[in-house]
Amino acid sequence: MRWKLAANLSLLFAPLPMLERISAAAKAGFDGVEIQFPYDVPAAQWQAELSRYDMTMVLFNLPAGDLMQGGPGLAGAPGREAEFAQGLTLALDYAQVLRPEKVNVLPGKLAANVDPVAALNTLVANLRLAAEAFAPLGIGVVCEAINRLDMPGFLVSNSVELAELIARVDHPNLAAQLDFYHMARMGEYLPDSMLRLAGNIGHVQFADVPGRGAPGSGELDFAAALAALENAGYGGWLAAEYRAAGADDLAWLTRWRATFT
Repeated sequence: MRWKLAANLSLLFAPLPMLERISAAAKAGFDGVEIQFPYDVPAAQWQAELSRYDMTMVLFNLPAGDLMQGGPGLAGAPGREAEFAQGLTLALDYAQVLRPEKVNVLPGKLAANVDPVAALNTLVANLRLAAEAFAPLGIGVVCEAINRLDMPGFLVSNSVELAELIARVDHPNLAAQLDFYHMARMGEYLPDSMLRLAGNIGHVQFADVPGRGAPGSGELDFAAALAALENAGYGGWLAAEYRAAGADDLAWLTRWRATFT
């Protein structure tokens, strides 16, 4: 099948100013873009550049508070429900302009002196809130597992925990965001991850392992992973979220277009 490929602008084309990365992604041959957090740039400016280059904003994250600075974040932090709700409102405002296909809620890390059960209960409630809020816009909500080697203490770190979380929330507008890199870093065999999440995969991101580089820079068998993904019934976007080694670290894209798309 022809996979639709998106560039994660938070990692790719990093030497360029943020909005210029849209044109770089279009010229490189990507079909769309995603970004971790779009909120430093007004939504109207994002949309103007996306329209100029006929690019889709595939996904962005809800605000995550202090997560990227080492804190617990918002979604799974008891006592921060009001902050999560404020972030949800901001994400809804951006989504009404940018019309992404999906938005991602990062579960966050277990805060100090917080009961893990309480943290997961808070996460479940916030995921239901987000799934319900975005449903009228026709925008799906996804939730991502992140490996605990790169981010110790993350609440959801593998496909088993992610599948259990999706089942517990039990909302038709919530699905899993499957990241090849994070699952492989946790030692998972990716075809098993996909089988475990089959029918509940809403978005896919990828990078090679162990260095989170471009495809071909490590040991991940992308051919087997993509075949398993197709067998699991997924036909949505694949987003490149890797740390580029240089400005020309896109040789894999030509190979993929010839082989997989």
